[in-house]
Amino acid sequence: MTKKVLLDENLPQKLRLLLAPHQVFTTAWQGWAGISNGALVAVAENAGYDALLTADQGLNYQQKMRGRRLALVVLSTNRNSRVIAASAQISAAITSVDPGGYIAVDIGQ
Repeated sequence: MTKKVLLDENLPQKLRLLLAPHQVFTTAWQGWAGISNGALVAVAENAGYDALLTADQGLNYQQKMRGRRLALVVLSTNRNSRVIAASAQISAAITSVDPGGYIAVDIGQ
């Protein structure tokens, strides 16, 4: 299932090219760089995104996701080499997460 995904600015931007079949857009492309996490979740959800992909470990604790249409996919690191190498695992996590859900993807440190 293809999902519309927002790639947070704390992740390598070239990751967007590796997450097929998903449609991945960056916060910079949207003009949302620098928006705080709480506001970013709301803005992304209102713009029709299905998932927010981030490495911000605290985001799940900062936001109530129950009842939202947007899901959170949180990576264990934003280290470029780890993130790029795990692109298939990340894409699978995006596919599996339900609206309003949260999934942590352990790709090492």
